[in-house]
Amino acid sequence: MKKYTAQRGDSLDSVAAKFGVKDGQTLRSYHNIYCPLDDLLGYEPVPGKELLIPEEKKYLKEPEDEHVGSLNGYDEAAEDPSQEQQEESQEQKKEEKKQQFQSSSSEHDGKYFVVQKGMCQCNQGFKFPKFKVTCHQKHYWNDAEGKAHFLAVTEDDLTFDPPAMPFGNCKLKPSSGGYLPCAYAPSGKWTKTYEKVKVMDKSCLTEISELMCSTGGKITIFKHGQQNEASKSQVKNADTTEQHVYNPVMDFGEFQDSLNDDYEYQ
Repeated sequence: MKKYTAQRGDSLDSVAAKFGVKDGQTLRSYHNIYCPLDDLLGYEPVPGKELLIPEEKKYLKEPEDEHVGSLNGYDEAAEDPSQEQQEESQEQKKEEKKQQFQSSSSEHDGKYFVVQKGMCQCNQGFKFPKFKVTCHQKHYWNDAEGKAHFLAVTEDDLTFDPPAMPFGNCKLKPSSGGYLPCAYAPSGKWTKTYEKVKVMDKSCLTEISELMCSTGGKITIFKHGQQNEASKSQVKNADTTEQHVYNPVMDFGEFQDSLNDDYEYQ
């Protein structure tokens, strides 16, 4: 592999084009697989940081087909009976390379890692608690701009802030007086984690990670924490009909009414 120091004004696509890599996403995925933990890359390169540049053919652009010329008006390719087979063979090789690359890619490609500042949602709850990293206190992710640092969330981080009734009331526990309080009880570890990146031998979470509650709720990532979150006023002004499409189980209007400082968005 090659190494390249990112310059001001560089983008992933421009660096990829410079070295003949298929595209910026391919470059980002390759770099994050092989780089040290502290050098993981967001959506844009950070000036002064080294990027790992692939040299394997499966990551590079296919060379453009060379034009077959003719001599004195005679096109030799037209008289070559094997030309069609050669073209078919080339197309087959391209397809095989494409399939090889797709098989080596991951559903986590293009997804953000989750940090302690992130928030969760339960499809049976009403509140959006933050993470509480408990399995380590030493590994951090940069934010999308490569500036701030936040603790990385792993498959073993099952505690939320607040720890008691983290999702408010539970839709699976109706009563004559309304829904009973959330009795959060994780059923095992987080799933759909990024196994290629570990902290103290624990896989890291991305935006698609999931956790089941033994009560029956499914917990997913609401905010990964590496971007500015919606403000409290934005939540209050959100269209409840539109939000119902995204999460039909949750009563977003009720959430707007019950919003308080303990669950205020940053």
